[in-house]
Formats: sequence, C-alpha cells, structure tokens
Amino acid sequence: MRESDIPLTAVSTPSGMLWEWLFMHQGLKNAPATFNRMMSHVLHRFRDFAPSYFDGIFVHSRAEGDLRAVKVHVRHLREVSQVMREKTLYANLKKCVSCAPENPALGCFVSKNGVRADPEKISSICSWPTPSFVSGWV
Repeated sequence: MRESDIPLTAVSTPSGMLWEWLFMHQGLKNAPATFNRMMSHVLHRFRDFAPSYFDGIFVHSRAEGDLRAVKVHVRHLREVSQVMREKTLYANLKKCVSCAPENPALGCFVSKNGVRADPEKISSICSWPTPSFVSGWV
C-alpha cells in the first residue's frame, strides 16, 4: 500500500482511538481488484502456463520437445515459487494441488481432457423437471 493511502484506511473505535492499516486489508472495497491486478502484474511473464484468478494460481504444463510434462510442470512450479518468494507472497499449502490428473477450479474440474462442471454444483439444476409446455419454461 502506498504511504499516501494509509490515512484513507483509518477506522475510529468507540473509545476514540484511530487505527490505520499499513497493508491492504481485505475489508477495503477495492482490495480484491487491487490484489488481482498485483497478481496479474507479478505473474505476467508466466501467463501462458500460470494464469491467476484472485488468490488462485493455476499452473498447467504440457510436454516440450523431449521433456516429459511432469518435468516441465516442476520447472513451471519452481519459476512461479521463485517469483512469489521474491515478492514475499505466500501459498496456502492446504489449497495447493500438484501434478493431479484433475483439479477443482472456480466450481469446475479441469483436466487435460477439458473442463467439466462439478456435479455437486449442478445437481439441483439437473433434478429440475422437464417442462411439458411452452409457458413452463418462460
């Protein structure tokens, strides 16, 4: 956060104390957009294999030449990890999934075969009765 923006984050407590955030707090209304822009900037050079969506980084890899996909994937993970270390960004190990055949992302499952919807997310829609007349689905 810029030094000049710190006073804009001030919060007054009932006892009259004034608190200012020294870093971007997630309660600020522009925090998600600012964080997403920062992640896009930090990972810009990796956008072909490591796009980000807010706090998620989706590293995906294919075989290159005579290198197997796993070796390429490990290289990509190291490159992204190195940049995160340089920028003092931390990964939540509980959310990390590596070298999996299928990964959950944004309510879908992503694999080398494509994207499919999460069955849990669409179960209520799939159980809707089929309309039997035109006004039933308008």
